[in-house]
Amino acid sequence: MSRFAILLGGDVVRTPRLDAALAGTRVLAADSGMRHAARLGIEPELWVGDFDSVSQAEIARHGAVAREVFPPDKDQTDGELAIEAALARGATALVLVGAFGGPRADHAFLHMTAAIRLAERGVATMLTSGVEEGHPLLAGAEAHYDYAPGTLFSILAFSGLSGLSVKGAKWPLDDVEIAFGSSLTLSNEVAGPLRLCLDTGRAMLLAHPQSTKAD
Repeated sequence: MSRFAILLGGDVVRTPRLDAALAGTRVLAADSGMRHAARLGIEPELWVGDFDSVSQAEIARHGAVAREVFPPDKDQTDGELAIEAALARGATALVLVGAFGGPRADHAFLHMTAAIRLAERGVATMLTSGVEEGHPLLAGAEAHYDYAPGTLFSILAFSGLSGLSVKGAKWPLDDVEIAFGSSLTLSNEVAGPLRLCLDTGRAMLLAHPQSTKAD
């Protein structure tokens, strides 16, 4: 497996879990995502974007990093371009760092939907800010997670869901239908080994491993 991390423009907090997720990855930065590199102690091998969100001083600080520059008037976000660059370099798994928060809610939404699309193509994709982690749920497969008891989590539905089962949770579910827009799958807690299964639909597990009931 060839794992790549993409530094995006959202929020990032350095945590042991984030360091572990980045270990052994090749790293690319998308435009303003480069600002996370120093905090995380990494140097990307490629910097992609239109560079409209970074200063000349920041460009100079990372002058040794190869750049792919695109015009501001384009049909893809800088994050999408960085993901394409990683896939072209053989990525089979992605860690999208800085996928949540930031000044643009539309970008955060796109990162989540893009992750689902990538997972459906067979590219394992995780989104993280260091304190939040997102995992696309693939229909027809049971997913297992190693979160500690008390960890808060939600399942975000991007369509109606059918055949959703949640085991190892304070509020388990067994083969239920979830209407699009329902809040039933928000604000649950891990109670044991967490296992999720979905028959049809598109959804994402959003977990807060730094926030537990014990906190």
